[in-house]
Amino acid sequence: MSERIYSCLLLLYPASFRQAYGDAAMELFRERLRDERGFWPRLQLWLDLLFDLVLSVPQTRRCGRPTFVHGSAQKLCGVPSFYVLEDDPLRPSAILLGGILALAGLSGLSVLIGRTDGYMPLLAGTRSAIASRRLNSFLTVKSPLLGSGDDPDQALMGSVPGEPKPLSKPQLVEAVFLVASEEPKLDAAERDRVVEAAASNLKVHYFDRGLAQSMAEALVSHEKNGDYKASTDGAAFADLLTQQIREVSHDPHLVLVYSAEPLPPGPGAPPPGAIERYHEALRQNNCTFEKVEILPHNIGYVKLNSFPDPSVCRSTAVSAMTTLNGADAIIFDLRDNGGGYPDMVSLLASWLFNRPVAWYDPRSNAAEPTLAQSPVPGSRLADKPVYLLTSARTISGAEQFCYNLKMLKRATLVGETTHGSAHIGTFFRLDDHFGMGIPETKPVNPYGRPDWEGTGVEPDVKVSAGDALETAEKLAESKTSR
Repeated sequence: MSERIYSCLLLLYPASFRQAYGDAAMELFRERLRDERGFWPRLQLWLDLLFDLVLSVPQTRRCGRPTFVHGSAQKLCGVPSFYVLEDDPLRPSAILLGGILALAGLSGLSVLIGRTDGYMPLLAGTRSAIASRRLNSFLTVKSPLLGSGDDPDQALMGSVPGEPKPLSKPQLVEAVFLVASEEPKLDAAERDRVVEAAASNLKVHYFDRGLAQSMAEALVSHEKNGDYKASTDGAAFADLLTQQIREVSHDPHLVLVYSAEPLPPGPGAPPPGAIERYHEALRQNNCTFEKVEILPHNIGYVKLNSFPDPSVCRSTAVSAMTTLNGADAIIFDLRDNGGGYPDMVSLLASWLFNRPVAWYDPRSNAAEPTLAQSPVPGSRLADKPVYLLTSARTISGAEQFCYNLKMLKRATLVGETTHGSAHIGTFFRLDDHFGMGIPETKPVNPYGRPDWEGTGVEPDVKVSAGDALETAEKLAESKTSR
């Protein structure tokens, strides 16, 4: 393409000039094109060519065939050029034209540098993403329709793998965290209102009433001491309050968040027909069981992108596990799994045990640990090696699956640390721009260990998500061959 353009530019010279020097000029162009790679060297090349055309074409047109010295790229006043005009000084018209072109280029560059209308501060986008993730990490709105364990990424609309998730999530507080480049400053009245509402909600809803009282008193004390007078940024103020209540409670599930956009007044009922459309979407997409197959060396493989509603997908789940029942090892691919229903998590795990096992459910209100639905009659997978593929996109219910099997030493996790979202808090709106996530119950953890909230589940074999399947296959092949 570059050679074609240059050959077209040579047509600007007289035919006699092209006949005498055209081949040599093209060869020099090719040599320089090979030597100067990259955007800036190529740009310099074309600028030199255009400068050469401006100088030499008028000369050749007026003077017929002036005497040229031909050679490798020589220099005219320090500027690389293919030709040097011998004994023929620059005319004033050429100098004037070159000056005009230079001024035009400089002016255009100044205009481009000065454009700021399309610029978005990096900090604004980062704050928006952090705020959105933080609320989703702590938010669960209880619903009589689907239960309190619904994952935000598996809400009624948007559970279909491969399809974009709409913004509407009927069962969750729809909070959009968009931080504008110029946010309104907090005044004393709003700070007082937020502190009072946060203290009140803690005392009413936090499961440990004694700690709730201590946290509320700490916030009020900071307010009376004037510790908030310098806080004019909403996001920074929310972070400060979160830090202060956690210093008292040492509970990482407590969080206070800020939204530049007004928060909706509260969750609404699902639109008419939403439940039915959700169930139909699950059926049409095989209940998010993207792939179920037997790999070489009799290794079972299932790619599951959610833990769907068992009232609709139980038969699909049982069929998938039955397909894998004769495998010598099994790989669960959870790298794109957005979570879902705790009952489906427990159902799939129950195929991997030949006895009842304690099962940690961060959303359970029971005073005693829950049990997995095991053993499953006819299951031959209870003694087979299990590998779980994870990534930073593995979240919520998928993390529960990974966490329990890791604590029970029943599976080997391969990949990346998971997202770190247990979703055990309920969201409470404090005012138009502030809300907080408060755990109303303390789940019983049979393992006596912190769960994955905020930290994720660490893999046993750390590799990139893209290499996790190949690595797990090699591990499974080595294990089964022995």
